[in-house]
Amino acid sequence: MVDLSVELAGLRLRNPLILASGILGVTGQSLKRVAKEGAGAVTTKSIGTTPREGNKNPVVVELPYGLLNAMGLPNPGIDAYGEEISIAKEGGVPVIGSVFGANGEEFASLAKKMESFGADAVELNVSCPNVSSYGLEIGRSPDEVKRITKAVRALISTPIFVKISPAVDVAGVAAAAQNGGADVVVAINTIPAMAIDVDVRKPSLAQGAGGYSGPGIKPVGLRCVYDISSAGIPVVGSGGILTGRDVAEYLMAGASAVEIGSAVYYRGVGVFRTICDDLADFLSTHGYGGVGDIKNLARKGKGGVKR
Repeated sequence: MVDLSVELAGLRLRNPLILASGILGVTGQSLKRVAKEGAGAVTTKSIGTTPREGNKNPVVVELPYGLLNAMGLPNPGIDAYGEEISIAKEGGVPVIGSVFGANGEEFASLAKKMESFGADAVELNVSCPNVSSYGLEIGRSPDEVKRITKAVRALISTPIFVKISPAVDVAGVAAAAQNGGADVVVAINTIPAMAIDVDVRKPSLAQGAGGYSGPGIKPVGLRCVYDISSAGIPVVGSGGILTGRDVAEYLMAGASAVEIGSAVYYRGVGVFRTICDDLADFLSTHGYGGVGDIKNLARKGKGGVKR
């Protein structure tokens, strides 16, 4: 029997699979359901100071190798979210509260409320590519990311995760987050992208551009995780994970755990158990006792594949 459990910023996860923010994370009941389906931890939808409707439809387009979305951070607002956290925690796994804001003061206030609601950790979304004045607009600057993280750390004692975009100086932003007091960097959020409907001669999304996720971005996510972990910064990998072998790649690149998002769209909510089974089979077949045995193996082995 292989050991899938991991220790992450003081949190004990029964396996390294975390529900990514924005997928089945609006209500406590949906988060609880994902926990019951086998996730090691769950992340809420990104929550802001006030309710937000999001962008006009169409907001999601399926492409050959992934999904393009411009949801626009729809959420009920932080003051309506306490009960949802309470329900989510009935799932028996760590609950990570994702928040977004326009500045350090907003992030800190939101994070403090998430902590008071009972969230086991807080994730700072400084990387959403499809809204103005939030997300990627402020997450491009290492100095701003450091200021935001520092402001949050001054108010909360629970672990801080900072989710970053690949469309930035990844190493610089990750280091800035750590220097500001982050416990973990999450890499990566969706990639800024666009699709055009040539029949109507317009962008496929009403918003124009959006964020690209799914299998097509996995090589980008792996590279970012590899670079961040090379600097000794704890990192959770995200992007294009559909199978246990995908998880193994991220762990070998240096990730301590992974976030699962688009896979729920492709394979259903039961994908957490399926991927755990895949991962356990992979580890057992190759003689590994647990996920810790393969962390950083790609760096230790370096390049080249012998067959």
